[in-house]
Amino acid sequence: MKLGVVGLPNVGKSTLFNAITSAGAQAANYPFCTIEPNTGVVAVPDPRLDVLARMYNPEKYTPAALEFFDIAGLVKGASRGEGLGNRFLSHIREVDAIVHVVRCFEDENVIHVEGTVDPARDIDTIQTELALADIETVMKRREKAQHLVRNGEKKYRDELEAAEILLAHMDKGLPARTAKLTDEQRAVAEGWFLLTMKKVVYAANIAEADIGKPEGEIPMVAAVRAIAAREGAEVLVISAKVEEDIAQLEPAEKQLFLEDLGLEKSGLDRLVTLGYRLLGLISFLTAGPKEVRAWTIAEGTKAPQAAGKIHTDFERGFIRAEVVAFEDLAREGSMNACKEKGLVRSEGKEYVMKDGDVVLFRFNV
Repeated sequence: MKLGVVGLPNVGKSTLFNAITSAGAQAANYPFCTIEPNTGVVAVPDPRLDVLARMYNPEKYTPAALEFFDIAGLVKGASRGEGLGNRFLSHIREVDAIVHVVRCFEDENVIHVEGTVDPARDIDTIQTELALADIETVMKRREKAQHLVRNGEKKYRDELEAAEILLAHMDKGLPARTAKLTDEQRAVAEGWFLLTMKKVVYAANIAEADIGKPEGEIPMVAAVRAIAAREGAEVLVISAKVEEDIAQLEPAEKQLFLEDLGLEKSGLDRLVTLGYRLLGLISFLTAGPKEVRAWTIAEGTKAPQAAGKIHTDFERGFIRAEVVAFEDLAREGSMNACKEKGLVRSEGKEYVMKDGDVVLFRFNV
C-alpha cells in the first residue's frame, strides 16, 4: 500500500520524508527540488511484536510495512501543466492515500512560493488543482455515459448519475471523497482513480519552538483543523525538522530526546500508524522460533484470504485457522497455556480476521 507525501514547494515534504524513511531524499530551499518521486519503505510500529519476540526468541523479526512516495511540490496551475504539474498529478494518481504537508511556521530563511505563509490558502491551492484535474476526468466519463444511455445501455445509468453528483459537488470546491453517493455509484467512481477521492491526513508542520504548546496558541494549526473537520479528515501536528533529527539518533538517545520534548511517541511513529489506519489496514500475527511477523490485510478479510498472504497454497488448501487474541497470549505467556484455558479457537472459511489475531493456519494441498 502506498502513501503519497504532497504539498506546495518548500513546506517540509522532503524533510518529513527523510525522517520517515531515512532514504536521504534531497531537501533544498528552492521549488521543484524533487521531480521524480523518492520512495521508501517504513516499518509500522507494533509493540505486540516485541512481546512475541521476547516469548519466542525468533531467528527473524518482520514488522508490517508501508511504502511512502515523496511527490514533488504542486503549484497553482498544476492541472494545466504548470510547474511540471501533469507529471506530478500522475504520481499522485498512483498512490492509495495522501499525506498533505501544510506549512504552519514562519521562517524568513525558507522561501514560500506565495511569499507569505497561509495554511488555508495553501490547502485550497492544492485542493483546487486536484479538483480541476478530477473535473476534467469526470466530464469525459459523463459524456461517454450520456452517449451509451441514449443508445439504450441502461447499465451506465449509475455511471451517469455518479458523474452528475460529483461534478455538482466538486464545482463547489469540495473533494470527491465527501460526495454523497450510493454504494453502487461509489464503486463506479472508485474505478476512475480520482485524486480527490483518496483519503487524506493533513500533516501540520510546525516550528521546533512550537512543540509542546497548546494547539490553541498556534493559529495556523487551528486553521488546518477547521478544514480537516469539514472534510472528515485526520490531522497530525508534527515538526518535520525535529523528526528528521530524531530519526538520526540511536534508540536509547531517541527516547531521551522525546522525553526532553515531553512526547510519548515520535511524530513519525504516529504518522505511520495513522497512515496504516487511513488505508483501512490491520495486522494479523504469526509467531514461533523461526519468525515473529506481522502480516498486512484489509479490514474485513476472511481467514482463507489472510492465509493466502503467507502462501497461495495456504489459501488453496485451507482447512481451518487456530486463532488466539494477542492480549490472551501475552497474558498467559504461551500457546499451550492458552489451549489449556480454551482461549485458542478453531475458525473456518467464513471467519473475519481481527487486528492482533495470532494465527496458525492448517491446510492440505
